[in-house]
Amino acid sequence: MTIGRSKIKDWLVLILLGVQLQAFCQKTAKNEKLSAYLFVYFAGNGLGEESIRFALSKDGFTYRALNQNNPVIDPKKISSTGGVRDPHILRSHDGKTFYMVVTDMKVAENGWGPNFGMVLLKSIDLVNWTSQTINIPQRFPEMAHVNRVWAPQTIYDPAAGKYMVYWSMRFGKDPDKIYYAYANKDFTDLETTPQQLFFSPDNSACIDGDIVFKNGKYHLFFKTEDQKPGIKKAVSSKLTGGYTMVNPQYLQQTNEAVEGAGTFKLNQSDTWVLMYDVYIKGKYQFTTTNDLENFTVADHQVSMDFHPRHGTVLPITQKEANTLAHKWKAPKNLESTAQQARNPLLGGLYADPEIIYAKKTGKFYIYPTSDGFTGWSGTSFKAFSSIDLINWKDEGVILDLPKDVSWAQKNAWAPTIIEKKINGTYKYFYYFTAAQKIGVAVGDNPTGPFVDSGKPLISSFPLGITKGQQIDPAVFNDPKTGNDYLYWGNGYMAGVKLNPDMTSIDTTQIKILTPTPSYNEGTHVFYRKGTYYFLWSENDTRSEDYQVRYGTSSSPLGPINVPANNLVLAKNREIGIFGTGHHSVIQIPGKDEWYIVYHRFSYPNGIKMGRAAGYNREVCIDKLEFNSDGSIKLVIPTHKGIKPIKVAK
Repeated sequence: MTIGRSKIKDWLVLILLGVQLQAFCQKTAKNEKLSAYLFVYFAGNGLGEESIRFALSKDGFTYRALNQNNPVIDPKKISSTGGVRDPHILRSHDGKTFYMVVTDMKVAENGWGPNFGMVLLKSIDLVNWTSQTINIPQRFPEMAHVNRVWAPQTIYDPAAGKYMVYWSMRFGKDPDKIYYAYANKDFTDLETTPQQLFFSPDNSACIDGDIVFKNGKYHLFFKTEDQKPGIKKAVSSKLTGGYTMVNPQYLQQTNEAVEGAGTFKLNQSDTWVLMYDVYIKGKYQFTTTNDLENFTVADHQVSMDFHPRHGTVLPITQKEANTLAHKWKAPKNLESTAQQARNPLLGGLYADPEIIYAKKTGKFYIYPTSDGFTGWSGTSFKAFSSIDLINWKDEGVILDLPKDVSWAQKNAWAPTIIEKKINGTYKYFYYFTAAQKIGVAVGDNPTGPFVDSGKPLISSFPLGITKGQQIDPAVFNDPKTGNDYLYWGNGYMAGVKLNPDMTSIDTTQIKILTPTPSYNEGTHVFYRKGTYYFLWSENDTRSEDYQVRYGTSSSPLGPINVPANNLVLAKNREIGIFGTGHHSVIQIPGKDEWYIVYHRFSYPNGIKMGRAAGYNREVCIDKLEFNSDGSIKLVIPTHKGIKPIKVAK
């Protein structure tokens, strides 16, 4: 086989450029070792959230917000709209400069209407930044019909010796497409007319491009906006064109809506991380890969004390991390703090957690309300599993109202579940709230699939009750008699023994158990050393004073005795924890060891959200302890959470 000289020359140039680019990606100002990570992100669509924020990590997975999750750059001083989104950060090829590009847009005031530009920023220390706005229609009159400029990013082009900026752009009503232009030497302007970078096979909209170089190829990750939006990848041997989709498969490892793909290489490793914004859920998913083709979910490794939106991660040196930490008030020992902060548990917005230990699998499970939906408007339920109460696996949707329930389509809230062994076979009875009614679904495994009974179990007020809602079921097995009971109510507490089929009740036997006038909702019942404990939430879930109280009884249907000092769980203002309530309790099998799982306002921004904090909540765990007389000790909610536990086999 004979290869022409021009071909050999092309290959050598490509190899040389690849070696240069790989070196540029790792080069620092003084060739210091990269040992930390900077996460640059914005917080959301609300007032004050569309601004640049920083977080630090030692391992690439555990991040802690700087500046208490407040902006590090005032968006009013750098943008034309007063808001910025989608920040992307890049280290220069010589290691001396940092470049950042952001979308110039403020949804909180202007909605999703037209936006026309981006902001270019430059810094030599990651702390002090200069900036320049670029309005595309004004800068390039031939592009007067541009009405959307989204998610710019930057990459160094060693062939041109320049920095290339690429972004999503729309003309009129055409699909969004990915364009590019070169920045000038000072990184204050675009010096070439934008050209289309990627041509999708079906000409559908493509946004949120992210390019990385590996093994002689440029890999362009992007979000397609076709009938099933998701993240795909195109590959080229040339930075500025020729991208083709080798594999048409979606790369996200979730069924949730995603956007804002970002890639970075772990320090001193051959492993890459592909992360993306699971934006409806208010969380990120991280995946790992060695070949940029196959991706493994790494959610169990991820911990954040904030809820980022569309951002990027930059590997940095320890010196750079120290500079940022000093400027933006980070914990002195970031690694230690990160290891201690185990709350929240599930890495997203969830509430009303129900926890059980399943004998069939030897695992713990949490069944929460899927939160983050305005007005509690979620329509599906998920489950999470764990062997140690700390690391939780997302088991996906186990019941979807529009698909699985014929009698209700909205307001999927506050489930409860029980494991029963019937004729030698495990069955799981899942009670849930939908459209302010209570239903029951049955499955053979803790993660389903669950089949709805076809009608609500509770759909009207108990006799004598005229106010409140039929919500928040709680199921309880009485270890003394083997009988099972269901409790529910908002504004009142009701209870009744379940029939042996676990899917029906005798409505004439319902008892009203409301323990105090301040009772609101979220009943939970457990048994310990001859005493039945009734716990509930008082105050509104939108209040920072949402909290848990308790009473005791000698019977699963009362009457309930309320101690004078019966507060179980309340806010911890000193460390910014508010709205602690709607809980469940778990006993470690074979031990008198107990934990309480509850929700709180999302930290740290929930307290700033007003009444919207009531549907932007997250799940936490702390230890539940008792005095010698059986009374419950006050639980102080923490960010630290608990240490991993081990269940004896």
